[in-house]
Amino acid sequence: MPETESIRYTADVVALTPGGNVLLIERGWPPFEGVWALPGGHLDEAEAPQVAGARELAEETGLHVNVGDLHRIGVWDQPGRDPRGRYTTFAYMVIVPDDTPITAGDDARNARWWPLNALPELAFDHADIINAALSRTP
Repeated sequence: MPETESIRYTADVVALTPGGNVLLIERGWPPFEGVWALPGGHLDEAEAPQVAGARELAEETGLHVNVGDLHRIGVWDQPGRDPRGRYTTFAYMVIVPDDTPITAGDDARNARWWPLNALPELAFDHADIINAALSRTP
C-alpha cells in the first residue's frame, strides 16, 4: 500500500489599504528566514481557517480584524509550494484604513506596510496570493 502524505493546513492574510499598501512580515525562522511574507500560520486543532487567519494576523502584526471581514480569495495547495513538505493554505483578504498601526510580534522579526508597486522578494508563493487578491479588489 502506498504511503499517504501528511498535509499541514495554514491560513494567510492579504491586508490591503485603499492607498495601495500591503502588510508583510519579515520571517524570523526557516524556511525563508529574513524574507518578507504574508502574515499567517498553522491552524490550531479544530480551528476554522478564517479564525486562524484573524488570529495569526493579530499575533504577528498587532492588527485585529473581525473574522467576518476576512474574504477568502482562494486555496493554495500545489505540491512543492513549501520546502518543509505538503502545505495547504487558505488565503484571505481584508481592507483596512491607510493609517492602521501595526507592531511586529510572535514569530515576526518586523512588520511593515509595503507599496504594492515596490514589493520586496517574497517567501513561498505569496506573490501569487497577493496578485489573486488584487484581481478581486474593486
